[in-house]
Order: sequence, then structure tokens, then C-alpha cells
Amino acid sequence: MEKTNLVREPAVAGQFYPASGSDIRRQIASFIDKQTLKPQALACMLPHAGYMYSGRVAAQTLSQIDIKEKIILLGPNHTGYGERVSIMSQGVWLTPLGKIEIDQGLAGQLLKNSAILKEDFLAHKFEHSLEVELPILQYFKTNFKIVPICIMSADLDSLKALGKEIALAINELNLKGSTLLLASSDMTHYEPQAEAEKKDKQAIQAILELNEDKLTDYIQRLNISMCGWAPVVTMLAAAKELGAKSAKLIKYQTSAEITGDKDSVVGYAGITIC
Repeated sequence: MEKTNLVREPAVAGQFYPASGSDIRRQIASFIDKQTLKPQALACMLPHAGYMYSGRVAAQTLSQIDIKEKIILLGPNHTGYGERVSIMSQGVWLTPLGKIEIDQGLAGQLLKNSAILKEDFLAHKFEHSLEVELPILQYFKTNFKIVPICIMSADLDSLKALGKEIALAINELNLKGSTLLLASSDMTHYEPQAEAEKKDKQAIQAILELNEDKLTDYIQRLNISMCGWAPVVTMLAAAKELGAKSAKLIKYQTSAEITGDKDSVVGYAGITIC
């Protein structure tokens, strides 16, 4: 099969989110305030759990930004398959709301610039962290292309270098005004509510300060089980290279709001960066 014919089928439709397009639209519509303003944003961070748990956070965050024509998706690799930092540079992704093409020009420029990125389909085939964002993006905008990047690396210098490589590619192609960086991450996993909120507050503050070094320090020193901290570090590094000046927390909640169980929660945050 030629790479241009690669089709990434949905891996978690019917599990993390509904399997039918009408059910997806109905659920997302229940999450959002349709009157929100849509300022320009360079980047955002969204959670990637099942929609019943984190969909409201993700949808409300995306509802408050102007979604661009090109979206670079940065997510953690939960499966362990594939390269340590993996990109799909050609093909399409399918969701119950339709197909999304990979932006071959931007992805190709990233591969050309980067000593870190490796072309790899396997890392993306079963990974949910990017897939779950797509139907929410499609709810708000139908005509966009993506560049999916899946990250297993935890090397801070490499992550920051990747961010600079991403910014360079965007600038070289003069795409700053038409590209959104999207980092996918949940926050603390399976700790008591009070402890999760305490840890997450510190990690979120580092992100709001656009300080990837402080975020990494908190993750390591406080043992914060934020699964997508590496993609967030890369996103922050890229956004700052592109001129980011400020960040805003749109919404934070934990799984306890749905389950009622405060003994073991997962945290979810939605953040925009301008």
C-alpha cells in the first residue's frame, strides 16, 4: 500500500465517544455555550478521556477559539507501539463525522527539518489521544487538515528542540496565521480528589506561565501523572517561538463530577494560548 493511500480507521469510536455522527453532535452540543467569543489562538491543550468524563472540558475550550485550517496534533503514546516520536505525513484519518486529510506539505516540511521525528503509522494505529480530539474539532469546523505527532520521549532537550523545529516549519511555509498547535493530555491519574487538584494546580500554573522547564520540574519532583506532559512541553516551546505571550485556563474538572468517587480521580484541563 502506498503511503498516500494510508487510511487510519477509528480505534475507539463507540468506546471513548459515540459511534454515530448524530450522537456525537448531540453530545457535544450539550457541552457548550453557543454564544462564546472566538479569539485567535496559537495553541491549546485539551484532555482526551471518554467524552462523558472530559468532553465538556475539551468542547468548551475549542468553542472559545478560532480553529485554523491546519492543526498540528501532539499527543502521548499510550500503546508503546512505533517510534519514540512518530509522525504520519500522508493519508487520511476517519471518524464517524467523516475523513480528515493529513497536510502533506506541512508534515513533509517538519520531517525535512527534524532530526527527531520519524515516519511511522503503527504508533498512531491504535492510539486514542489524538483520535478523540478529532470529532470535537469536526463539530466546530469541517475544512481542516492535520499533522498527527505521537510522543513517547521524555527527554526535555529533545522535546524543546522538536518545538523549535515545528515553529521553524510553520514560519518557513508562512503558515503562522493558519496553523493551530493542539497538545492532548489528561492531568493527574487515580489519586484522591484533593491531592489531584493540588498537583494539577501547580502543573497548570506552569503552563499558564508558558514555562516548560517549570512544568517538567513539577512533573518529576511532585510525581504528577500527567500523561501528555511531553506533548505539552513541545507545544509550549513551539508556541513561544511563534510569539505566544499569554495563556488562559478555560475549564478544569475531575472525573468525580461524573462518577461521584473522590477517592480516585483523573483531572482534565482545557487551556488556550495566544
